[in-house]
Amino acid sequence: MAAPSADTCGPLERSVRQRVPPLLTDLYQFTMAYAYWRAGRHRETAVFELFFRDNPFSGGFSLFAGLHDCLLFLRGFHFTDQDVEFLRSVLPPTTDPAFFVFLRGLDCSGVTLRSVSEGTVLFARVPLMEVEGPLAVVQLLETSLLCLVNYASLVCSNAARFRLAAGPGRKLLEMGLRRAQGPDGGLTASRYSYIGGFDLTSNVQAGFLFGIPVAGTMAHSFVTSFTSLEEVWPQTLAAADGDGDPVDVISLTKGMLNRVCKLLGAEPGKIREGELAAFVSYAIAYPHNFLPVIDSYSVSCSGLLNFCAVALSMYELGYRPVGVRLDSGDLCRQSVEVRRVFRLCSQHFSIPAFDSLIIVGTNNISEKSMVELNKKENEINVVGVGTHLVTCTKQPSLGCVYKLVEVRGTPRMKISEDPQKSTVPGRKAVYRLIDAEGHPFLDLLCLEAEPPPVAGRPLSCFPLGSDDSPASVTPAQVTCLRQDVFSQGQVTHPLCSALETRAKVQISLQTLHSRHKRLQEPDAYTVALSQKLHDLVGELRKCSSGHSSFLLAN
Repeated sequence: MAAPSADTCGPLERSVRQRVPPLLTDLYQFTMAYAYWRAGRHRETAVFELFFRDNPFSGGFSLFAGLHDCLLFLRGFHFTDQDVEFLRSVLPPTTDPAFFVFLRGLDCSGVTLRSVSEGTVLFARVPLMEVEGPLAVVQLLETSLLCLVNYASLVCSNAARFRLAAGPGRKLLEMGLRRAQGPDGGLTASRYSYIGGFDLTSNVQAGFLFGIPVAGTMAHSFVTSFTSLEEVWPQTLAAADGDGDPVDVISLTKGMLNRVCKLLGAEPGKIREGELAAFVSYAIAYPHNFLPVIDSYSVSCSGLLNFCAVALSMYELGYRPVGVRLDSGDLCRQSVEVRRVFRLCSQHFSIPAFDSLIIVGTNNISEKSMVELNKKENEINVVGVGTHLVTCTKQPSLGCVYKLVEVRGTPRMKISEDPQKSTVPGRKAVYRLIDAEGHPFLDLLCLEAEPPPVAGRPLSCFPLGSDDSPASVTPAQVTCLRQDVFSQGQVTHPLCSALETRAKVQISLQTLHSRHKRLQEPDAYTVALSQKLHDLVGELRKCSSGHSSFLLAN
């Protein structure tokens, strides 16, 4: 099946093709594909699973993200002449030329992808994706699919933890582009932070591609670039209703500053004129969006006073300023003082809206500092998070893996000296068991051919990581976690926008019991094997042990 032409692709699909071409993979994928091809095994039907072994950040859950891009990647997967010529140059010169002809004709028309819905809460060892198709093709997909899922799921999960730490009443602004691991890392972080629960991004390209609300005001450099009110130009601004002549904003602001200083008992001599000039200039440029950073010098002695003077001038002209940003020092203490001054101005100047101006806090915020912020008195409405969100400083990788579980209808299993690295063989169905209160309490892995568990009926299963003893459980509800999303070269499941997936995340998290959502020392969620799958694992282990003994004896 031919891939859609670039003319028929939207900006998201073009972005995926540019960022994730089929050469964005490890060289050994091609060397293995060639060996399969030489052996005549390249068309054998194989099944791989994608999963992670441990929940990230020592937490109780993860969020699955990246499926949207995986589907667009599969739909557009094909090698160009230029791709094939480069592969000729890096593979050994003894490589059969017919292999390159084979590569030129490859696509994903024979691949079927079954997947958990994007935005779903997931747990360690649960297969997120099952990829079935010709052995050579599904082998070549490994690295790209892992690349698309690993970081997206990690940063989405990190964002969800920040959201839980912040609580529902506070807005979160993602502002990590400058600290991200390259342009693509920054764009991915903005997208999946929003999906994970952030409200806004500073990343303009993310707003363009994904429809994420964009926010931002000024940096300290804008403030420190001014030294005098003489640098302000223009110096006038028309009233919001357009009536009358433009007003001299500098004169108006100077008058307001004197009144503010008298109200607060402040010392005018400590006020920075350059900072005032910066605020006046910015307010004239954006009278409806005035939200400056007020800690370039001193919040209490200069920044807050200058802001109030300019903001009151904007109210005088019929505009409504937005608020302030604090970016250093004790954010909680400063925000309380700022709100106190806002209330005084609101009462003294009879402007009720002044009391509800927004206070934004940004200062190397981590999950820990977010939790601590909530324990202290503060008046912060919006928290901006950058480095610790996008770089996932607590854990830099989710560690998703892509493992073979079946070839030609026969289960395959990796048996490792490290039990954690052993795989669970065979094609599977994945079910989520839900209790009477509507909370998921166990994910059950079954062989695909098994009948599904039935609500209200007891079943025996074997929890992973336990002492191999069975457990009996009775679900109140049962849901099937995976569904067909790609088949015969086509996406068979609706592609969701970032906003739609964000809503799914919140719904999925709301169903999770609080003991599994705790940021510190959460209860472990149970993932278990059905009786038949457990028996299959035991048989393959036994066969492997017997085979090894046979080899040693001979």
